[in-house]
Amino acid sequence: MHPQQQLTLNVQLRDDATLENYLCASSNLALLKAVEEQLKPQGEPIIYIYGPADAGKSHLLQAACHLAQATPVLYLPLSELANYSPEDVLQGVESMGLVCLDDVHTVMGNDAWELALFHFFNRAREHNCRLLVSATAAPRELQVKLADLRSRLSWGIVYQLEPINDEDRQAILCFRAARRGLQLSSEVSRYITDRAPRALSQLLELLDTLDTASLVAQRSLSIPFVKKALGW
Repeated sequence: MHPQQQLTLNVQLRDDATLENYLCASSNLALLKAVEEQLKPQGEPIIYIYGPADAGKSHLLQAACHLAQATPVLYLPLSELANYSPEDVLQGVESMGLVCLDDVHTVMGNDAWELALFHFFNRAREHNCRLLVSATAAPRELQVKLADLRSRLSWGIVYQLEPINDEDRQAILCFRAARRGLQLSSEVSRYITDRAPRALSQLLELLDTLDTASLVAQRSLSIPFVKKALGW
């Protein structure tokens, strides 16, 4: 599949999913370096990342695509593509320099997808196509029916992302606010995270509203202002 076919599938990268916008915990520094260097000659051929939802897996995979310059790359969110023919989705993709397979667990147990992925991993190795894979579980814990595919998923280096706790959510909110030029005190950020939806993606969406409201009103983000802007 060539880049123009990706548009047919309506797969797009988020503009804000960059490494600059990723707040990296000290425990993930090795992973971040591996992602940054994957397309270099010494880079890892296959990187497998697993962790719960909202741990930042999709952000890292899309950031890797943004990071690439002249190298052809492709981001495939398998949770959105599971109803497509796997042969059509993966045909010729090994010609890319990097392919990011997001949420691979969502197609496990599907015989057609498992077989297509098995053959794709083999073709990718033959063509020196780098793979960045994400799932909610380690390869040995995935519900994979095809044993040979499980072995392919275990070919590369495996990293685990830990769940994001309340302190992490608050730190990420402040970090992303600062990237927008918004100043959030610890008191205000705690007020927001205590009342916002648990999903990190929904929490960060609130910054769009606050950014616009702050710009229009020319006001800083105090608790009374946040409460009014968000209708709380």
